[in-house]
Amino acid sequence: CLSSMCLFSRCVYISGAFFVCAFSARTAMPVTSQLLRGLPHTKFLSHQSSRSYQTASVLQSYILTPPQVNSILKANEYSFKVPEFDGKNVSSVMGFESNQLPANAPIEDRRSAATCLQTRGMLLGVFDGHAGCACAQALSERLFYYVAVSLLPHNTLCELEAAVEAGRALSPILQWHKHPNDYFSREAQNLYFNSLRTYWQELIDLTSPGEAPDTHEALLSAFKRLDQDISLEAQVGDPNAFLHYWVLRVAFSGATACVAHIDGPDLFIANAGDARAVLGVQEEDGSFRAHTLSNDHNAQNEDEVARIRSEHPASERKTVIRQDRLLGLLMPFRAFGDVKFKWSIELQKRVLESGPDQLHENEHTKFIPPNYHTPPYLTAAPEITYHKLRPQDRFLVIGSDGLWETLHRQEVVRIVGEYLTGVHQRQPLKVGGYRVTLGQMQGLLEERKARLSSAFEDQNSATHLMRHAVGNNEFGTVDHERLSKMLSLPEELARMYRDDITIIIAQFNPHVIGAQRQEGQS
Repeated sequence: CLSSMCLFSRCVYISGAFFVCAFSARTAMPVTSQLLRGLPHTKFLSHQSSRSYQTASVLQSYILTPPQVNSILKANEYSFKVPEFDGKNVSSVMGFESNQLPANAPIEDRRSAATCLQTRGMLLGVFDGHAGCACAQALSERLFYYVAVSLLPHNTLCELEAAVEAGRALSPILQWHKHPNDYFSREAQNLYFNSLRTYWQELIDLTSPGEAPDTHEALLSAFKRLDQDISLEAQVGDPNAFLHYWVLRVAFSGATACVAHIDGPDLFIANAGDARAVLGVQEEDGSFRAHTLSNDHNAQNEDEVARIRSEHPASERKTVIRQDRLLGLLMPFRAFGDVKFKWSIELQKRVLESGPDQLHENEHTKFIPPNYHTPPYLTAAPEITYHKLRPQDRFLVIGSDGLWETLHRQEVVRIVGEYLTGVHQRQPLKVGGYRVTLGQMQGLLEERKARLSSAFEDQNSATHLMRHAVGNNEFGTVDHERLSKMLSLPEELARMYRDDITIIIAQFNPHVIGAQRQEGQS
């Protein structure tokens, strides 16, 4: 009976292929878990999220053709090449490539890239949202402006304020490099501008003429101030009903941020959360080595665990971190927004009572975290790393945790390095402890040979890395069948096997970096 079948199945159309997903009344895990080896992913655990997923269901799908796979993988790819001047590239950054692959619907990751126009340098950032995409969206639009303003000298800040006072047009601060799918919220621009203006007015009072801004302090100040503004805007509200709802959505959701500021040979990484920045270093023999420039702020970081426990009474030692989550709920230990981990209980209740009805329909806002005694428990203050670029530093990979959950950083650097140089290091074929017959081994070797000839089907290094992240099998090679299955999972299942993946890869110019280092030493 068609009507009864519809109770237990759903037909989904993705990029030219149909998929039928059948469920039993007790299940949410497909039998393909044996192949895909997935577990439920979520950064934020609500009070109802502890339910377990058991037994199995049936997932049947048509294998996507290579063009269909490419259409999905390349939908959000973007590339930017730094313009040359007089035939010579005077920037330490040759360009960058980025891509995103959603697992959540809508995707909760965001990315940003911009060139600083009033000062020097390029900004690149990955923002990983949780409990919705609102906070990550706000960061993608706002954080770089806060960083750019923090880097402006006193006189330029005064010129900005004078232009606003006189009603003159402002000189652009940033040149954005955006994919058409990278959304900007037009409705909130006046609100965002007013908060930013208040910030630069305070910087005018705090700085002196001739005082050179410090990049480390500028990044720290920008992160902390934007998080304060997100909190304040939610408390104050807005006469416009849409904006009132929006600022509350931003504040009650959350996002991690990993931002790079590159100016000549000076590379700064500001990180709050569990996104990661890794440098690809080329050795003398041509191979690539991973140099990690950020630390994950989660339960696997002993320093972070010690920091959080030191900020709260000894009586909370057993409850402040439970099951590797902050208060048993949140995986990242640093994040923007997430006011449920920052505000007092009284403030949360007051803001929610005066908020719009739509907010009450959001399960995330209805409860207070357990053992909530001494807020704030969460900070957006970044950990900042400085690295002076060398000619052997060939590229930088910034990725949300969805990338690093699937590939080790050394494997990431090897894949990108071989793609960018076109030189493949022939390493012994690894079978990871699996028993393989001679026939299977021959098949793997033939697959490797075929892969070398098709290595450049991707014109974007981030897309190439994403293909490996999603499609690698237990032997470390891209398996088209696995890749097809992972990309064809319906929305309600995709998040159970992987997270959103966002990647930015910046390629450095070793000749310019070498010359800049020599100039700095002379």
